[in-house]
Amino acid sequence: MSQGEDSTGPGEGVVGADERVRRWRLVLGADAAAATGRSLSGTDQAIDAALTALYGGGESPGGSGRRGRSAGLGASAPAVARWLGDIRAYFPSSVVQVMQRDAIDRLGLAALLLEPEMLEAVEADVHLVGTLLSLNKAMPETTRETARAVVRKVVEELEKRLATRTRSTLTGALDRSARVSRPRHRDIDWDRTIRANLKNYLPEFGTVVPERLIGYGRASQSVKKEVVLCVDQSGSMAASVVHASVFGAVLASMRSIATRLVVFDTSVVDLTDQLADPVDVLFGTQLGGGTDINRALAYCQSRITRPADTIVVLISDLYEGGIRDEMLKRVAAMKASGVQFVALLALSDEGAPAYDREHAAALAALGAPAFACTPDLFPDVMAAAVEKRPLPIPDL
Repeated sequence: MSQGEDSTGPGEGVVGADERVRRWRLVLGADAAAATGRSLSGTDQAIDAALTALYGGGESPGGSGRRGRSAGLGASAPAVARWLGDIRAYFPSSVVQVMQRDAIDRLGLAALLLEPEMLEAVEADVHLVGTLLSLNKAMPETTRETARAVVRKVVEELEKRLATRTRSTLTGALDRSARVSRPRHRDIDWDRTIRANLKNYLPEFGTVVPERLIGYGRASQSVKKEVVLCVDQSGSMAASVVHASVFGAVLASMRSIATRLVVFDTSVVDLTDQLADPVDVLFGTQLGGGTDINRALAYCQSRITRPADTIVVLISDLYEGGIRDEMLKRVAAMKASGVQFVALLALSDEGAPAYDREHAAALAALGAPAFACTPDLFPDVMAAAVEKRPLPIPDL
């Protein structure tokens, strides 16, 4: 303990040290009881049991003879269901989600998610949705409706968080991109109008005479922009697929934007007709498989009719299994025709993704920098693309 900690008072210092020992005891497991001199009781015993069930004792890697926590949770559905209930009682939601992922990834419990009782016990999040989608083809009918309910819960939470800001941000961008020279009074863009007429400033009256008015075009019922979301559905892109389906549904709900959603691996599937329900979109995907970005872009390119008013958003880690040079030629051709091209290495909150750096550099050389984007930043990226201004690329 540092001198600064001691200065907080003897009572607080003792409590702090005791809490640190308690946490180390829970982290290291029962074999650390003697070394820490700490025994557990009450709730701490239950927490230790929940941790041991997942990370239970065994020889540590390397055969040093020291014992540490390692996977030990049995694959009995009733036992796992009880364990899921325990961890939800003792840990916050964010920790529960991490422990669930560990149980699925380390212990091979994905098959248990095909049982409705298990799905009702788990803490639903984007990662769980990705796991369910990867099991989609193996899912029995008795589980499918429960799985859809779990997926719908996550999708509705994402929509609640993202939809309002996305619509307002893009509506403003669409209005600003349609400026007119004879606006009605309520449509005048006063900042731009004043800047354009500063030469007409009359100091004796302290005012500017606006010879030329600049205004926003009012949003009409006609389509102003076309957006193509081209989404890599390889296994590593699960969280991005979930977020892209939600944003696709939000964009499709805006009358002034015509939205197309295309998912791909080595084949290409157009899910545009399912955009009204992002859950249908997600169950129309098939996570896993290879990647053929060139084929996907060829399909998207063939559907573009108004290049100057089209935004193509490629969401992929860029590990291309198709023809690299053809892929780059398609991107160059689309940009040359007036298409706004956006390359996102990920659309998720997961941090810096793994990606093909050579392909990312090649896209940047074409004027299409590739970067990871969080769901909260996506509306601003799309607004910049709509207005044809530099994209707000985050620092990596």
